Amino acid sequence: MEKTRSEEKTGFQERVAYHPTFDLRTDFVMVYGIDESMPKRIKEWQDRGYVVHLMTGVAWGEYQDYLYGEVDGRKHWDEAQKNRLGEIIGHGKDVPYMVPTIAFTNYLTERIKVAVDAGVEAIHLEEPEFWVEGGYSEAFKREWQIFYKEAWVPPHESVDAQYRASKLKAFLYTRCLDRLCGELKEYAQVKYQRDLRFYVPTHSLINYTQWRIVSPQSQLLSLPTVDGYIAQVWTGTSRTPNVYNGVRKERTFETAYLEYGVMQELVRGTQRRMWFLHDPIEDNPNYDWDDYRNNYYKIVTASLFHPDVHRYEISPWPNRVFNGSYPKKNGEGKEAIPPDYATSLLILMNTLRDFDQSEIEWVGKMDPIGVLLADSTMFQRNHPDILGEDGSQKYDGTDAEMLKGDKAQELLVWSEFYGLTLPLLKSGIPVRPVQLDNIRRFSSYLDDYQTLILSYEFLKPEAPDIHLGLSQWVQNGGRLLYVGDHSDDYHHVREWWNSNGSSYENPAEHLFEALGLERKLEQGTYPVGKGMVSFLPLNPKECAETQQDAELLKNTVRQLFSSNDWEEKNYLLLKRGPYVISTVMDESMNEEPLKLQGVYVDLFDHNLSIRKEVVVQPGNQLLLYDLEHHPIDQKNCQVIASSSRIEDIVNDGNDIEMFVKGPLGVPGISRLRCVKKPSSIQIKNKEQDSYQDIRFDWDQESQTVLVRYENNHNGLHIKIAFEQTEGE
Repeated sequence: MEKTRSEEKTGFQERVAYHPTFDLRTDFVMVYGIDESMPKRIKEWQDRGYVVHLMTGVAWGEYQDYLYGEVDGRKHWDEAQKNRLGEIIGHGKDVPYMVPTIAFTNYLTERIKVAVDAGVEAIHLEEPEFWVEGGYSEAFKREWQIFYKEAWVPPHESVDAQYRASKLKAFLYTRCLDRLCGELKEYAQVKYQRDLRFYVPTHSLINYTQWRIVSPQSQLLSLPTVDGYIAQVWTGTSRTPNVYNGVRKERTFETAYLEYGVMQELVRGTQRRMWFLHDPIEDNPNYDWDDYRNNYYKIVTASLFHPDVHRYEISPWPNRVFNGSYPKKNGEGKEAIPPDYATSLLILMNTLRDFDQSEIEWVGKMDPIGVLLADSTMFQRNHPDILGEDGSQKYDGTDAEMLKGDKAQELLVWSEFYGLTLPLLKSGIPVRPVQLDNIRRFSSYLDDYQTLILSYEFLKPEAPDIHLGLSQWVQNGGRLLYVGDHSDDYHHVREWWNSNGSSYENPAEHLFEALGLERKLEQGTYPVGKGMVSFLPLNPKECAETQQDAELLKNTVRQLFSSNDWEEKNYLLLKRGPYVISTVMDESMNEEPLKLQGVYVDLFDHNLSIRKEVVVQPGNQLLLYDLEHHPIDQKNCQVIASSSRIEDIVNDGNDIEMFVKGPLGVPGISRLRCVKKPSSIQIKNKEQDSYQDIRFDWDQESQTVLVRYENNHNGLHIKIAFEQTEGE
């Protein structure tokens, strides 16, 4: 196994000091927060062999010294985000969300220099967020005047004012990150002659749109100072209810699948890093362990269906996972994490370092179908009438009360997007969000897709040259379906399609013209070069509300394919090297389970069971290791899965010795594949002088051995001995 952690395949963030109960043996750790204890916390993790990064909030944090004038003699409460009622939008007491002014950016820069001085190798600037309901503080009014060269207009007065306010919000955080990262990279070079990396942990474009938040998202691709992202997708974002077939409910797997998909698009085709976040629990502490576990498996499975990413943040706050207590299922008190769930977590967290696999195989006929999204989806999530005259609400995934009111539920509905995706995904078609804005950034961005779906009823194109790129893609053989009835009020905002001499009623008219078609297109399918364009004059939200319109959408897409290339099923199945990732949809064409036969190790089972026949029921997921994927190694034992990190393996020609580490208190288990049954397995820790025999289970048919022990954060030596046979 690898000794180096330089590839930074897995990591976690933690605000408290090192403790052996959550020494998860990842490649790196993100020490959270800048305070007096930060240098000590950094050194503790460094001493344990971790690559150390720092994470801090860029939109909110413990910035009271700045707010109360202790930094420069001027109070800065005018820079707190405010809603239309003049209320501060906060993340806690004296912790407002900030308008990222130049003064605030300079303050953050000076504050973060302390972390650079402490020797961290990278810095994560978390969640650049501006709430849709914001835009009323004095600082924002000043920024409006500077940016637009006109007097501030209250965002709730018109869709145009709302759209312009949101564009400004995204610009301000782009400017903030560019200045901050650039100055600190120079500081690290000048003072220490070393490279400093910057990453942005951010929710997905899908979640920010649904939760009504504006963030830079793909705009950060224009900043060379940003080295990558963490996709902050977890149960708390993905369990946000959506509508399908008129039913509004949680669809955690499907939402997570789409969220991770659009985050993959932020780095696909670039050299930037992306980590997919998983959370074994979530921010809301009111669920029981069974709920957390079931949703965690959905999240992990959803992330693995996007093979362009193979790095993971395996937990945001492991202390609250491994040392926290949560409600019992019967509601009587709280309980700590069940040992079997803790073991399962460690198995998966260690397995995730092995997903950089070159062999990728979708099972089925269908290639991924892209559904185009743009940053502008975030700009359309507020309407002058949406809140009435007397209220304002935000939702951050932890306020369960908000979901109980009809008005609150309406705020979170985003059926335009889910209407275009869920009818396909529920039919086993690997649909994937695609970043519209990237068409003008990367000339070959669309080359991986043969079929795209687009609607301007909930997003708008940033510039007309996007249509030139789409037209060229279609002419070269692409298949494009446009869905829309042109009813969106935001078609009338002041933008390029209706300004400076242009007189298109909506951006779709310009698209059709760029494709060589009539501006006022009739429903139908049209040949364009080697490709084809289909137009369905329907508001995409209707495809989420009724089964009839969902079927109409699906049938329209089907007409773009030959009958031999179209396949509907109730499951997704992907192979990444020896790993088999599967999910079976509920609410699908039938309720048939998926059945697989072979010789597998069940990676969702804390006992790492051998399974020869696997049955996956609708609504469930499974992750397997296929033991028949490659022949057995005739000289070495192969570690299939373990709840410990295998720090080293030494083979002296007969005995095999492993050095393993794992967090204190979590049961240790490893399944290894060997050419023959071991004669003995012995174990010792650093404090022991001699090895002790331990029990093991040998499975002859799979040629695997299962060994159990107690994890130790300081490490264990495990010696596997084999009897010599004649001729060896």
